[in-house]
Amino acid sequence: MYRVVMAELFLEVNWPAPKHIRAITTTRNGGQSTGPYFSLNLGDHVGDNPEVVTANRQRLFEKALLPAEPLWLKQTHSTDVIDANLWQADIEADAIISDSPDTVCTVMTADCLPLLITDKSGTQVAAVHAGWRGLKNGIIENTLAQFKAPSSEIIVWLGPAIGPQAFEVGPEVKAGFVVMDAAAESAFISTHTDRYLADIYLLARQRLIAQGVTAIYGGENCTFTEKQRFFSFRRDGVTGRMASLIWIAAE
Repeated sequence: MYRVVMAELFLEVNWPAPKHIRAITTTRNGGQSTGPYFSLNLGDHVGDNPEVVTANRQRLFEKALLPAEPLWLKQTHSTDVIDANLWQADIEADAIISDSPDTVCTVMTADCLPLLITDKSGTQVAAVHAGWRGLKNGIIENTLAQFKAPSSEIIVWLGPAIGPQAFEVGPEVKAGFVVMDAAAESAFISTHTDRYLADIYLLARQRLIAQGVTAIYGGENCTFTEKQRFFSFRRDGVTGRMASLIWIAAE
């Protein structure tokens, strides 16, 4: 569930996090990019005009009232988690965690699953980029291991990702999940010979629950089918990127 803000420039996360935890995800709307990147493309690695991307990022900074520049990652579908204190430009990682106020943890997506995570006391926050490879190989588990709070105190929001009616994968993807957890079988529906529709939201929920996390929210959108709201690499190939951001607001 979301509260739409600034004519869909971004969506504010609706979850029971402490009041000093701020979390948003952008849509594709409200920016200056044109063509396949229309219009709020935040990715500087997808072929868009760099000056326009910079302008889009500045618009996000201003309209979302960000306390600092987002910490952008060079995402590689890995299971690497970095502490925000160690962040540097072009650092390769697929999750970032912080316990410092006004540090904006950020991931970009365009079908992959963004997760925003905090604890019930709001002492730490993390942003996670989970494609099927990272999800299968343990990006969620690696991120949760960096939290000091027990799993029972963790709150997770699943951001906009490709929906279960659009995410077609091969048998190797299904096999990779099922060999690690037989319950993952329920997240795959056969479409025809050797192809399956995968539910990335369910796969993430299963991994979270297996770690003892039960406060799980979101997972209600489909980037592939909601063309007017979200970028989708599967749908369009050449396209932009949304961002999901979380930070601890200074008291």
